[in-house]
Amino acid sequence: MASHRRPKHPARARVSVLTATAAAAVALSSHSAVAAPDKPNKDEVKTKVDTLYEEAEQATEKFNGAKERQEKLEKEIAQLQDRVARGQDELNTLRNTLGSMATAQYRGGGFDQSVELLLSDDPESYLDRAATLQQLSGKQVDAVGRIQDKQRTLAQQRQEASGKLADLDATRKELGEKKKASQDKLAEAQALLNTLTAQERRQLKDEDAKAGEAARDQGERTPAAPPANASGRAAAALAAAKTKLGSAYISGAEGPSAFDCSGLVQWAYKQAGVSVTRTTYTQAEEGTRISRSQLQPGDLVFFHGDLHHVGLYAGNNTTLHASNPRGGVKYESIDNMPFQFGVRI
Repeated sequence: MASHRRPKHPARARVSVLTATAAAAVALSSHSAVAAPDKPNKDEVKTKVDTLYEEAEQATEKFNGAKERQEKLEKEIAQLQDRVARGQDELNTLRNTLGSMATAQYRGGGFDQSVELLLSDDPESYLDRAATLQQLSGKQVDAVGRIQDKQRTLAQQRQEASGKLADLDATRKELGEKKKASQDKLAEAQALLNTLTAQERRQLKDEDAKAGEAARDQGERTPAAPPANASGRAAAALAAAKTKLGSAYISGAEGPSAFDCSGLVQWAYKQAGVSVTRTTYTQAEEGTRISRSQLQPGDLVFFHGDLHHVGLYAGNNTTLHASNPRGGVKYESIDNMPFQFGVRI
């Protein structure tokens, strides 16, 4: 029998497939256009990167503070442990002395069972009662008293050391957290910079360089001889900092080839024979707080409400500071950052 099925229409099928494919392509293209945000331009990237640098610096200064606390705790713990070890040796000597007294008393026929307890495995429980026993000689009572005093001192020192060890553990944990927070922000900033073309990165670098040169010219118009009321050590610190112009900014660095902001201040003042602390937060309390109109070359200048950035006043409305990973150690107008106050060391 002849087939009554309708013949297929391959041409119509191909048209339908092509139409569906085209529609899907248009839909995908439209979706991509909506989903893909516009690439930030050079100025937008710079603004975002500068914000990330500030956030990284906030974490860096907290890292510096935790590191300083860690070093202080480690030193205190070592000293305590050394005192405990010496105290234990002294206690052992005192016990041996008392034991010798008991031995002599025994040989003389007057050995006391109460003294014998001192030679047992638990002399501490006996010591709480021994001083009241009338049968002990004067020398023995004195020895018992010194042993009791030494035991109390050792117990206090061990308790203090235990507390500092707990503080050290917490500080080390904070140190790791702040270091990671800083590194994460810096990595995010670098990823943003990498979205720029090579030409845009060169332009950004040139703009920074021109701004730095202008600030340097302005700062170096300061008279060579500081004003009469300026601190000689402040001027010496500024002179030292000037030798580090162009050095790299690295979070946590204290010199001599790379710095963060508070690290540069600490290093510069050290060259002037002055010891200052490590973080912006503690440096802000180092000397006499002064207003902007009172600033003299070498004074410290603090920026941002939480005081996470510091530089050295260079005169003529400029600061010399370790700016950020992009700018390094450079001159900059103090108007470029939210100035808070100055400090004269």
